[in-house]
Amino acid sequence: MNFAERRERKAFLALADGSVFHGYSVGAPIDTCGEVVFNTGLSGYQEILSDPSYAGQFVVMTAPEIGNYGVNAEDMESRKFFAAGFVVRELNEPSNWRSQESLQAALVRHKIPAIAGIDTRTLTLLLRENGTQKAFICTSGEIEPNAAVEKANSWQGIDNQDYASIVSCEKSYEFVFEGFDGEKLPTADLHIVAYDFGVKYNILRNLCRAGMRVTVVPSKTPAKDVLAMKPDGVFLSNGPGDPAAVGYAIENTRNLIGKVPIMGICLGHQIIGLALGGKTEKLKFGHHGCNQPVMDRSTRAVEISSQNHNYMVMQQGIEDKAEITYENLNDGSVEGLKLKNEKVFSVQFHPEAAPGPHDSLRLFKQFREMICS
Repeated sequence: MNFAERRERKAFLALADGSVFHGYSVGAPIDTCGEVVFNTGLSGYQEILSDPSYAGQFVVMTAPEIGNYGVNAEDMESRKFFAAGFVVRELNEPSNWRSQESLQAALVRHKIPAIAGIDTRTLTLLLRENGTQKAFICTSGEIEPNAAVEKANSWQGIDNQDYASIVSCEKSYEFVFEGFDGEKLPTADLHIVAYDFGVKYNILRNLCRAGMRVTVVPSKTPAKDVLAMKPDGVFLSNGPGDPAAVGYAIENTRNLIGKVPIMGICLGHQIIGLALGGKTEKLKFGHHGCNQPVMDRSTRAVEISSQNHNYMVMQQGIEDKAEITYENLNDGSVEGLKLKNEKVFSVQFHPEAAPGPHDSLRLFKQFREMICS
């Protein structure tokens, strides 16, 4: 896009605190509200945009050059882009043999507003200092900045909102994965029921790689219906929004604990913590990126993890029921739980990555071993 085109596509991001960042539109011509978070990943923008956990959020990429390798069907982590908006310093045309579409074309096709030309370094520092904020993206030119700030402030936000049921599948289905590029999968001799609170495809793929047949069910599926399927284990997926707002999932998890082995990731981890009687708290600016260090408390080994969450499980209130297995080395927050008397464990981070490092992939094998023990 040349400079003349940029001038014609004026857009801005207005934060609830009154800050306004001007740029130009590179996505769908939509004005909307969202919660602004920053992601420190150098790449993986397609997987980030298609992660349902970003529903309701504007993602600011801290890496300055985005779009270089385009978009392709194989790297999608769900059925569509779920982020509410996208903010970058510079959006580039693709130059990569795997590219099937430019990022800009994909943003328009998925109806995601996006702004380039923003000073993302200043914006990120503001969010680190003041915390995650409600915001408004204007690409139409029909709203003045002051009015946009008012819209940001009047938006209900993410807190106390159930986004999991919005992004979940509408009906149950069998997840089919035959491997990539001649990859040979083990025989699926275990049956897992996976709750879809916003599940990523790579989680389901790695359950298959661990020799599991996976049935995905909607977020509000009653525990009795899951148990009627006679699964060998139940998986609680990642997902968006406030974990305290998904009371149905918390109650279903209480009814499953002790009756079937359970593994949870991200929102699933938080749901387990709440089901045990614990509490969750919102982080100042969340953990979003591919470089979060976590320590395995049993071995003191450090793993670099991919993370995407705004809330954390509080240690108080669950110590008598669960062991804290992982901690975040940046802020000491709880990153893993293991029940003392039941076959249940969870992690706050994403062992499946996509994008990110694969340090923790073994946790899917650990789920299998727990089921078979």
